[in-house]
Amino acid sequence: TEHQHVRYNPLRDDWVLVSAHRVKRPWQGQLEKPPPEDVPRWDPKNPLCPGATRANGEVNPKYEGTFVFPNDFPALQPDAPEPDDNDHPLFRAASARGVCKVMCFHPWSDLTLPLMSLPEIRAVVDAWAELATELGASYPWVQIFENKGAMMGCSNPHPHCQVWASSFLPNEASLEDRSQRQHLSQHGVPMLLEYAEQEARRKERLVVENADWLVVVPYWATWPYETLLLPRRHVCRLQDLSDSERDSLASIMQRLLIKYDNLFEVSFPYSMGWHGAPTGSYLAEDCRHWHLHAHYYPPLLRSATVRKFMVGYEMLAQAQRDLTPEQAAERLRSLPEVHYKKRAE
Repeated sequence: TEHQHVRYNPLRDDWVLVSAHRVKRPWQGQLEKPPPEDVPRWDPKNPLCPGATRANGEVNPKYEGTFVFPNDFPALQPDAPEPDDNDHPLFRAASARGVCKVMCFHPWSDLTLPLMSLPEIRAVVDAWAELATELGASYPWVQIFENKGAMMGCSNPHPHCQVWASSFLPNEASLEDRSQRQHLSQHGVPMLLEYAEQEARRKERLVVENADWLVVVPYWATWPYETLLLPRRHVCRLQDLSDSERDSLASIMQRLLIKYDNLFEVSFPYSMGWHGAPTGSYLAEDCRHWHLHAHYYPPLLRSATVRKFMVGYEMLAQAQRDLTPEQAAERLRSLPEVHYKKRAE
């Protein structure tokens, strides 16, 4: 806990430098603005609200639950020309096609997932699984991800996520596919299933758990309060979860996100996303090496206004963190599971 060392990340086949003593250094750098507390519940000018008009002129229905629509500014489109042939191996390009969707979690703009009810969160889980099935029928990778908070590049406070389906395996998916395949070949058990069993037994990095799921600060975590959400049963894809596992997933997500908000008593920013076995043509292949999981990457380090920057050494050498995963897990684990905004109720 006091001396620097490096830890191996078997999912990405790389290393992270842990320098726990650096969190004690004085900070005179940038301070972030806390998120606004006065977000209106409904705003006709907000393009994600029920009944609002979006940039392309489409009018949203007056939805009362989840709402999915095509991204008006998609990074991927289903039709695109093939790149020109390259005359040198150092100048390679390949086709990229896909579909981008936006999914609103709730009709109210002043809610976030930890403040939603369990049935409302369960509806989000079901909508994720439906999209994974629908888009995964033809696309090899379906990336469900949520950027929460302006600090993580979110331009709209309305509770929502994005779903991008691509005709190719992105870099992180390819890395995880290769590393998990190699681990199963060498050890005869899926990497993250074995890892979940180890963390459940050791408990030093455990944050929350229930009968079907556990959340840990991974041994190789890069971001200060990064967590990994893992099913206890071997599951390859989100759409493979049973009804009871979806219920318990909604519960453990709510518990984790309440702890996140309680850490600095602020709507906690993060980027999160699901990783599971590839789809499309991979549905006919053996993907037992994959184990479903979700990554949470929050940037805050010391307070609601001091974040971790990935610059300098992190960009030019390797990832580095300023407190140990065990310290982060202990702090998260000790937090109450009643949201700070509801303690006075």
